[in-house]
Amino acid sequence: MNWCVTDEELKSIVDRMANAEKVSLLTGSGLWHTSSNLRLNVPSILMTDGTYGVRYSVDQIEGESDELESIEQFMAVVNQKADRDIDGDFESTRPATCFPNGSAFACSWDVDLAYTLGAALAVECQAFGVNLLLGPGINIRRTPLAGRSYEYYSEDPVISGDIAAATINGLQDGGIGASLKHFACNNSEILRTSMSSDVDERALREIYLRGFERAIAKSNPWTIMSSYNRLNGVHAAENEWLLTTVLREEWGYEGLVISDWNGIKSSVAALNAGNDLDMPERTARRRQIANALEDGTIAREVADRACLRILKLVRKLKSSEQHSISVDFQAHHHLARQMAAESIVLLKNRNQLLPIKRDARIAIVGDAAKLPVMQGSGSATTKPTIVDNPYEEIRKHAASAMITFHPFDGTDPKLAAVQHRMALEAASETDVIIVFASTEQGYDGEGSDRKNLHLHRGQDALIADLAGVHPNVIVVVASPDAIEMPWESEVAAVLATFFAGQGVGEAVAQILFGHRNPSGKLTVTFPRRLQDTPAFLFYPGENGHHLYGEGIYVGYRYYDKREIEPLFPFGFGLSYTTFSYSNLLIDEASITDSSQCCVAFSVTNTGGMLGKEVCQLYVRPEGGRIQRPVRELKAFTKVELQPGETKRVEFDIDAKDLRCFDTSLGEWVLDKGALYFEIAASSRDIRLTQRVDCEPTYRSTFFTIDSQPGLLLADPIARRKLTAFFLDVLSLDQKTVDKLLAFCQSSFLGIYNSISWFSGDLIAEAALQAVLDDINAANEVSQSEQLAKPNVRGQPARA
Repeated sequence: MNWCVTDEELKSIVDRMANAEKVSLLTGSGLWHTSSNLRLNVPSILMTDGTYGVRYSVDQIEGESDELESIEQFMAVVNQKADRDIDGDFESTRPATCFPNGSAFACSWDVDLAYTLGAALAVECQAFGVNLLLGPGINIRRTPLAGRSYEYYSEDPVISGDIAAATINGLQDGGIGASLKHFACNNSEILRTSMSSDVDERALREIYLRGFERAIAKSNPWTIMSSYNRLNGVHAAENEWLLTTVLREEWGYEGLVISDWNGIKSSVAALNAGNDLDMPERTARRRQIANALEDGTIAREVADRACLRILKLVRKLKSSEQHSISVDFQAHHHLARQMAAESIVLLKNRNQLLPIKRDARIAIVGDAAKLPVMQGSGSATTKPTIVDNPYEEIRKHAASAMITFHPFDGTDPKLAAVQHRMALEAASETDVIIVFASTEQGYDGEGSDRKNLHLHRGQDALIADLAGVHPNVIVVVASPDAIEMPWESEVAAVLATFFAGQGVGEAVAQILFGHRNPSGKLTVTFPRRLQDTPAFLFYPGENGHHLYGEGIYVGYRYYDKREIEPLFPFGFGLSYTTFSYSNLLIDEASITDSSQCCVAFSVTNTGGMLGKEVCQLYVRPEGGRIQRPVRELKAFTKVELQPGETKRVEFDIDAKDLRCFDTSLGEWVLDKGALYFEIAASSRDIRLTQRVDCEPTYRSTFFTIDSQPGLLLADPIARRKLTAFFLDVLSLDQKTVDKLLAFCQSSFLGIYNSISWFSGDLIAEAALQAVLDDINAANEVSQSEQLAKPNVRGQPARA
């Protein structure tokens, strides 16, 4: 149905709606539809979960159910386990391509591939009749324990925002709406609907909201999903500062805000705050809105505005339907394989053991070799169309090798002891041992965090013992996020697949035998132990509050600031070839608040195999007024190179992306000092560096007579005007004034009390305040002049 209605006609529909009809539209229909209106010819739309695979439950979507049955169905969705048996609990779910989950796929660092993912998902949605796909999720992976971290991309907002934007563009260009989620600070599953994420404003702005802001600017998702948790004491769906002040007024977002399922506590507060659509349908919440419309607690214009946003979304989605489309699931399976292969991270390769020789004697250990761990548990869980068996794919790629298989599960301690002993006994008969390992399956996921960073029961000990008797142990590990590796120094090679979807078996085999060069790099830091993680002292919170006490020092920012050596750093990943960097050029010697610079360099494949390198640009500040991380990611790109080939890479960097948030002003500022632009292969592998000076945002603060002299005199305008004032009022020469300023600079008292020590009663408080008023006014003018300068937004990297 192509619902062709004009904006004026949509407004007329809202005007003609009775309150009961508005309530119906604002609260959805069943689990997965918006409400239709036959009288006014308003159609409904269908939405469902799964940014890594379309989860179409026939019973829930096509069947009829009362409210109790809907609640039971919803709980079944939330508690869905990623059973490795593809028939398992998926009986009423249509098969769809299970692509790599977010924590896996982001390791590709490939925005073009992210767009392709979005386009493929759009095709499957169109074929199923789904209009709106509820994702992607880009919550920051603050702690590796978080149950839903497998859905999310990174500990860094830049890669999170860019991968999300590309995925959204692929979806929406294919006529399927996206729902960027979970807004905001849904970083743990512990008491997730009541826990307050208590985050200071700077950390909010620079870390937890930055990815959303970046994705919205680059893709304009048609919907945003508010999160379950409270944010600084206020439920996210009812948080006017978040949903209206920041999202709409500051960022200019004009789309629809939708609640997470049953995430609204007060429908009245949520609608007034800017949460337009309450999902799913619930009688009690409908009653709340109906009563509020009657007594005026919800103003008519608030309800009408939300209704109009819903109708505009319905129009957009209905006009984008393609009923005749069909899916080539085999082609999508090949895409799932490609994505997995691009995302797998080679973490260790001692003595270039990999690629494996085709005639090697190989022992494969672990049940995951035949039943791959490929996805996480919860609403994002997908029934795959087909699953590549790693063991069988290895046999195909190593036809001449002698391969044996040795099961190990670990669930039953007695059986595990027998399997452990048999694997050790087989070690002497092989050239290479490949252990397929994983974290515990089924406990963590949506609704439950991990308890530790260990592998599933018995696997850490098995790997350590195998490495103790054999020099060539390769570990292929599947996990939702970072893990501890107490055996890392003993094994020869490590491949991290995360949850790499239905094509993981073929992708692993290709990499193990060198038919594809690994090119994935980590999007989180791997700690040596859980106690080293930034949130360790504050997780999981208490008394309903979870303090984000590490502030802006999340992920690699924390490890760098504390000078802690991680197990594997952010941005790290090995290749079968090598790369060199050269000829760094920056077209600006200094940066102002309104400028843009081009950062260009060359990258060369210096090895003997076709490969892809993820080039990363970090910026390291020096000499600023505001505390900053050691370095921060600002741009990245993935470059494919033939052996010996060199390509020129360019990043256009906007000064707005170099600013930090000054909480004293409530503004983004370009701090003083220097910025070192670093071209890197990882956050701990800096290859090229060049300094650029900063001309800061001059309005550094609003000064009063109690302002500390050191802060005041660090401001160029303030220093100049105070110098002129002292020369005039005190009749001093320049040398004496310089001594006075130096004396004041070290004082811990306010500026007036510090000057009074020197001048006595010669300077009245009112006279000094007049000078400070002049300084503040001059800074305001300087700020306005800078903001009025032309500002060209940065473009994507060019290679």
